[in-house]
Amino acid sequence: MHKFLKMRKLTTQEMNRLSVADYHNVEKLPVIVVLDNIRSLSNVGAFFRTADAFRIGCIFLCGITACPPHREIHKTALGADESVDWKYFKTTAEACEHLKSLGYKIFAVEQVENSIKLDGFEAPERSAYIFGNEVDGVDEAVLPFCEQAVEIPQEGTKHSLNVSVTGGIVMYHIFKNLWENKKNM
Repeated sequence: MHKFLKMRKLTTQEMNRLSVADYHNVEKLPVIVVLDNIRSLSNVGAFFRTADAFRIGCIFLCGITACPPHREIHKTALGADESVDWKYFKTTAEACEHLKSLGYKIFAVEQVENSIKLDGFEAPERSAYIFGNEVDGVDEAVLPFCEQAVEIPQEGTKHSLNVSVTGGIVMYHIFKNLWENKKNM
């Protein structure tokens, strides 16, 4: 027989949820998420929501990726489109050039030759991660800007995850890696 723990859901106050104003003033990870021609507004909203949860520094929206304010983005983001900083770039290459000028190390999140499996990847400070289009992935033209590619190990028949699911997994890994390193210093 299983013994069940008594549980109750936490209240908003117990979760120490920040206001949008407070969120803008807390320390963020020196990490930028780059969305390379993401078609789905729901995926864009999901990236904002996840970036808020893990205190990602900024999201770069590139090419056809929609920008806030937009009702569909806001609906999925649950307001995180108001807390997470973002910038728009006409092309992903333009965003990469800007990141390089600021000293960021850029990584593609893509299945390519010689990619690093996420479980063996240690996120450096001042890093950026490019997430590609739902059908075509990361544009091959921006791969030369990247230090390396990171991929999530998969063992199923598809070897493909929704881009926002991939974003959640990768952002959590980066958050865990960088916050643990910060705590141990």
